[in-house]
Amino acid sequence: MRSVPFLIGAAVFLTAAVTAAFVVRNEYVFFAGFVILQFIVLATAWNILGGYAGYVNFGTSAFVGVGIYTAVAVFKYAGAPLYLQMLAAAAVGAALGLGVGLLTLRLRGIFFSIATVAVTIIAETLITNWKFVGGATGVQLLRPPPTAPFESYIKMLFVVVAVLVVIAVALARYIQLSGVGRGLRAVRDDEVAAECSGVPTLKLKLLACAISGALMSAAGAPAAMYLQFADPVSAFNLNYSVSALAMSLIGGTAHWIGPVLGAILLATTQQFLTVTISSEVNVLVLGVMLVLFVVGAPDGIIGLAKRAWQRWGRR
Repeated sequence: MRSVPFLIGAAVFLTAAVTAAFVVRNEYVFFAGFVILQFIVLATAWNILGGYAGYVNFGTSAFVGVGIYTAVAVFKYAGAPLYLQMLAAAAVGAALGLGVGLLTLRLRGIFFSIATVAVTIIAETLITNWKFVGGATGVQLLRPPPTAPFESYIKMLFVVVAVLVVIAVALARYIQLSGVGRGLRAVRDDEVAAECSGVPTLKLKLLACAISGALMSAAGAPAAMYLQFADPVSAFNLNYSVSALAMSLIGGTAHWIGPVLGAILLATTQQFLTVTISSEVNVLVLGVMLVLFVVGAPDGIIGLAKRAWQRWGRR
């Protein structure tokens, strides 16, 4: 019964996304909407490891970049359609997450965070020297015709990423409510005590790494066709890492809905500023909002909502 409201909300969301694709004519809405939906997936994926387990990951950009270049590689090699590009990116992202987890999850705190930054640098260096996908100069891509019944490729991308949002949020919600989520929270609160209590901490952390990596890479895969261009500097941009972390913290890491709210708030604000002022203002706004929430509301929007509800209940 607890899943019924979520299922209804997911159905309404997907219906609205599909309806918009056939009703709205202004294509910029879908260009901006794609970015917002992509960040919802990235923030949700980051929270599975960074929020539930407490392992602060700065390697989001590595998984996004790997997803982008996996899509580029399978498209150039076999002309794979979008869904196969995303599936391939998810598989590579899960394998990368598992491998990185095996190498780094025995580190804790700042040492783990530094190791994830190193993963981004290594991945970018490898791609820069891979000539098949364009190397340092990047690669230009030509979008294939959109699949029926969509009239444009960007609208199809928008709907596909909307489906990915539902999958990512459903996974995050399931993990939070399941024994996996309880085990990850035990790791976050006191990993030594969790191990002594019989919690399989390493297995749970590796699972979180694999799921998080798969979702991040799958979210990155459509970006190649979205921009019709890919280069290592933009694909492995650290802004992905900072934004995913900030959106989760601002929304609240204790609940699956927190990263969704944070991503909607920040990504929508950034798209609005890009159109009205300048894209360069985005980083400033991101930093200011992160500082304000860390200082004034460390539990994020979810924490503020809980405190407001408690005050209203007492009255």
